[in-house]
Amino acid sequence: MSIDTTNATGPATEAMVTVGRRSGGRPRVTRGGRTGSHKIAHIVLALASLLMIFPFLWQVKLSLSTEAEIMAIPPNFWPSSAEWQNYAEVFQRLPFLSQFWVSVGVTALRTLGQVLLCSMAGYAFARLQFRFKGVLLALILSILMVPAQVYLIPQYQIIQGFGLLDTVLGIALPGLFSAFGTFLMVQFFRTMPAELEQAARLDGCNSWQVFWRVMLPLAKPGLISLAIITILASWNDLLWPLVVASTPESMPLSVGLATLQGYRSSIHTGVLMAASLLAMAPVLISFIILQRRVVEGIAFSGLK
Repeated sequence: MSIDTTNATGPATEAMVTVGRRSGGRPRVTRGGRTGSHKIAHIVLALASLLMIFPFLWQVKLSLSTEAEIMAIPPNFWPSSAEWQNYAEVFQRLPFLSQFWVSVGVTALRTLGQVLLCSMAGYAFARLQFRFKGVLLALILSILMVPAQVYLIPQYQIIQGFGLLDTVLGIALPGLFSAFGTFLMVQFFRTMPAELEQAARLDGCNSWQVFWRVMLPLAKPGLISLAIITILASWNDLLWPLVVASTPESMPLSVGLATLQGYRSSIHTGVLMAASLLAMAPVLISFIILQRRVVEGIAFSGLK
């Protein structure tokens, strides 16, 4: 039934209140005007989503267009016929599969290394007590203030001394540990209740058992966040692989795309867009699958 409250006093009773019954017998109250505000919010969000996804859709359109259609004025919003030859030409111009597996290998090594090493360091700095803990953490975090180009030559000399040039391990080795990953895990472990650790120690666990059996499984959101951030950074890394890798077969996809763009005079724009889409697809799929974990982990760790 409906109750008209327009004659009642007070500003809170000026809206129409509709009282009904749910399936469980509980009253349901809805106020007029709220549905309209929801529609406006949905329209705004839809427009914002379209604005964000438009560059990606335009890239897909360019990858399926001929050079004449790309340069046409006014531009066409969709090609007259799909030019799938652009994707085939990518495999002709680049050793795409070799570079893809190099990127996968480098990304996997860096991600596993950072998840393991940064979580161990983060737990030690967040929960353990030892001398000079604050000084050591400050030294590690100071790396964030140093540009990567500063220690590029020393890193190259070390990798050259190990004989790891033009190898997956040589590309991945400097990225097995990061100051940012340590800081992320420190922030995450600090938010976890100390009672969990105390209960594990009462059961006879040592520091390693507390970390491996209790704290690490509970840090899953933070670990997933660190893994996704590392995957994105490693997959898109260009400068260090460009210095270390010299043969096309030992290059990751980021360097392969850069070299492909260097032949801009003989490469159509559609081929470049097709190569970019192929290189971006694995990371995009991974992010779509794990995006909720990423947002939860970063928000829970206190990094806004």
